[in-house]
Amino acid sequence: MFRKLSDEEIKNKRPAIKDVKESERFPITVIAENIRSLYNVGSMFRTSDGAFIEKLWLCGYTGFPPRKEIDKTALGSVETVPWEHSEDTISVIKRLKSDGYLIAALEHTDSSESYLEASYNFPLCIMLGNEVEGLSEEAVSLADMAIDIPMYGIKQSLNVSVAYGIIVYHLIEEFRRKKQGQLCRLYS
Repeated sequence: MFRKLSDEEIKNKRPAIKDVKESERFPITVIAENIRSLYNVGSMFRTSDGAFIEKLWLCGYTGFPPRKEIDKTALGSVETVPWEHSEDTISVIKRLKSDGYLIAALEHTDSSESYLEASYNFPLCIMLGNEVEGLSEEAVSLADMAIDIPMYGIKQSLNVSVAYGIIVYHLIEEFRRKKQGQLCRLYS
């Protein structure tokens, strides 16, 4: 038999905001390029908090806080997720590459592989693009790998915030699997 936890019981299991800001995070950074919907941006903040990623880069014309539409879906996670805005996606990619990040484009390309079959190295940056057009050609050309989420129906893609949720949690499990047996303080 199960008993649903109360909101209070759930909150008591969560870390304090000051502890979150000082904690080691999963070595996953995200570039969100030219995301049109502020609600999608807010959703990405909330998922980023749950996934405990290193940083969320809001690039191009992606909206950034403070915005009430972001806050509505972020539910306070704007305060707990390290983020930065840059109009220049390419300079962010180049900086991350020089810092040793593997750059993965979540995009349909001529050589994309299923996110389930890809081999990942960390630290890693996952790039997601515009809800209609995807990532810019220039961003894709700088990626070290391209992955996609298999689509079995008639649509070619998922909502960007849904796709982000799928891929970021997969990446966390890949990181944890690779670190199994080694000292890994992150939610072992």
